[in-house]
Amino acid sequence: MTTTTATTTTTFLPLLQITTTFFLFFFLQCLPSFISATQTLFLPLKTQTLPAPRPSSNKLSFHHNVTLTVSLSVGSPPQNVTMVLDTGSELSWLHCKKSPNLLSIFNPLASSSYSAIPCSSPVCRTRTKDFSIPASCDAKKLCHATLSYADASTIEGNLASDTFLVGSDRRPGTIFGCMDSGYSSNSAEDSKTTGLMGMNRGSLSFITQMGFPQFSYCISGSDSTGVLLFGSASFSWLRALSYTPLIKISTPLPYFDRVAYTVQLEGIKVSSKVLSLPKSIFEPDHTGAGQTMVDSGTQFTFLLGPVYTALKNEFMQQTKGLLKVLDDPNFVFQGAMDLCFQILTTPRPNFAGLPKVSLMFRGAEMSVSGERLMYRVPGMVKGRDSVYCFTFGNSDLLGIEAFVIGHHHQQNVWMEFDLVRSRVGFAEVRCDLASQRLGLGI
Repeated sequence: MTTTTATTTTTFLPLLQITTTFFLFFFLQCLPSFISATQTLFLPLKTQTLPAPRPSSNKLSFHHNVTLTVSLSVGSPPQNVTMVLDTGSELSWLHCKKSPNLLSIFNPLASSSYSAIPCSSPVCRTRTKDFSIPASCDAKKLCHATLSYADASTIEGNLASDTFLVGSDRRPGTIFGCMDSGYSSNSAEDSKTTGLMGMNRGSLSFITQMGFPQFSYCISGSDSTGVLLFGSASFSWLRALSYTPLIKISTPLPYFDRVAYTVQLEGIKVSSKVLSLPKSIFEPDHTGAGQTMVDSGTQFTFLLGPVYTALKNEFMQQTKGLLKVLDDPNFVFQGAMDLCFQILTTPRPNFAGLPKVSLMFRGAEMSVSGERLMYRVPGMVKGRDSVYCFTFGNSDLLGIEAFVIGHHHQQNVWMEFDLVRSRVGFAEVRCDLASQRLGLGI
């Protein structure tokens, strides 16, 4: 459990959703030279829409980084970096070696506060215990880390520490990975960011090192902007949050991530009809397979095969006459989403009449409705129709033994991760208006 080192300060960071259709540009306003402990720190942001590229095949790979990014500074003097916000990962890391496809790297040689961590350090020996691949010792006797992701991407390099500047809050000695090699299944997306900000409950995650008792984020569904907040979120305009407890298993199990934000999914409704499934199908089995993770590093939501099939069939049944199913049984979007539709985009489609899908957690419920149920496949058309896919996918097709709640279904939801009370809270809110109320509107 984390302990707080700064309970009176709340820090805001800009939060951006990056998809294949958006490139995001930041505009930083001047900040005062010092800010009192009771004020908030924030950075404004702005987006710009560009044409979407055409897909190279009808079976697109799963990406751990089609994601949310934040902007901050690292090193002495500070170097600007952008990092993927990932509640499903522990170690934060930065690209530290130049390559032709990278738009941004961190140069450790240019930072006087940079320090590589030797493999003899307690950090290397004890605080890497939750890594899926054990840390090792390289030829220079430095702590070496190799990280792997669900899409078979890998990244590796040395553990190090440096000063991270979050707003005007300096955090010297922050541990991260200075990465110099790896394999990406989507190098075009990876090249847009400098690295990744690991935000799970592991001892080396960014939020654990920051020491805040909780953090929140809110993602706009209209303009792909948002806000990341470290600390308490007590605002008069924010409705009461519904909370669901985090599930913890102390015994190591092969398919259970013990430092993930695991909640208990207990059922799914389509409109008012609860899917006819036993509650046991949502519970982890003796191997740990079947946990439900809240993951900002995954774009869509993925359900284990039997649950996905039941949801797919019920949604198709309730949308007969409303939606035209894509007549292409071989098309699978992102390798796991096989329920797609042909939709005329002129005039602009109205998804308000679709039945909402409600995820029933222990003590709380999250509803997905309207546009969040559909995702337009970039560049794909059938005659005069565009192709939209249902935003729930099949975990089995990805080889993932878990339920994963992705950030697309967290749009216009205030998401709070309470590390002290061990719970996740959420409430529906207009995130673009929330940003404006917090002084982030441009």
